[in-house]
Amino acid sequence: MGEMEELRKEVDNLKDQITAARKEAQDTTLQEAAASVTVMARVQLKTRKTLRGHLAKIYAMHWSTDSKLCVSASQDGKLIVWDTLTTNKVSAIPLKSSWVMTCAYAPSGNMVACGGLDNMCSIYNLKGKDGNVKVMRELAAHTGYLSCCRFISDSEIITSSGDCTCVLWDIETGTQKTIFAGHLGDCMSLGVSPDFNLFISGACDYTAKLWDIREGTCRQTFGGHESDINAIGFFPNGNAVITGSDDATCKLYDMRADQELITYQDSSIMCGVTSLAPSLSGRLLLAGYDDFNVNIWDMLKAERVGALAGHDNRVSCIGVSTDGMACCTGSWDSFLKIWN
Repeated sequence: MGEMEELRKEVDNLKDQITAARKEAQDTTLQEAAASVTVMARVQLKTRKTLRGHLAKIYAMHWSTDSKLCVSASQDGKLIVWDTLTTNKVSAIPLKSSWVMTCAYAPSGNMVACGGLDNMCSIYNLKGKDGNVKVMRELAAHTGYLSCCRFISDSEIITSSGDCTCVLWDIETGTQKTIFAGHLGDCMSLGVSPDFNLFISGACDYTAKLWDIREGTCRQTFGGHESDINAIGFFPNGNAVITGSDDATCKLYDMRADQELITYQDSSIMCGVTSLAPSLSGRLLLAGYDDFNVNIWDMLKAERVGALAGHDNRVSCIGVSTDGMACCTGSWDSFLKIWN
């Protein structure tokens, strides 16, 4: 037991050193730094479009980089690519497994991907020769459900899974390039940095981890939540990370100071966060909750400045378009709504 005790002591010592280093980097608080800024006026968004067509709960949506098309995944066993301006369906893709939990649009607009309880990531080519959408690759190696996937390019995709790992895949060969292991609970979501060099993962071990895609290593770990992290994303400039958790809070972490900056919470909010997305400027945070609402937070002041009420069931996914002009919410009520 002697060696174990020594190692434990060493770990505790290292943890103390990290805490001290974080204290040193904390020259001010976000509240102090933003004291002179006034709280934003009430933000009121209207439903501009309702996308109808799914027959069951919608679990995920993701915008295309053109800010016009988006893809959604529902447990009716369909992946639908929508034209959000006309509400027309560009493609309706039948899935082998209807238990889908995530979907993603490639930055190029050439492919979409999805996955779920089938433990694999299926990639579909939207630009096939005969106009038909076909399964291009099925990436299978995870031993747990697929919770989230995001393209790096047309040749690489990252997946997170209930097996506690994230994986970087080579789409061409269908092989695993890098396995990112370190979480102690199911990985629930991931977000890729604006420069595509880093990604962040949130898990049921209450922590978020920042990974370097090139090196295959964990750069930072952010703690502080008291329950599972369901949603995660990067601040638009890539210097901070936003998390949403079952503990009814969202948190903002600064990567350079390696610590939590602020918590977005309200005593009247008792339910978990399901999804989140920052506005293009990063001033607003849109967060979906289990109580069917989306709350809009002023990210500098941590005050609620609006809400989107329009769904009759849990809001499961939310996304802000690349140009920042609209946001889309998807719900268990089987509808997607476009707001601005």
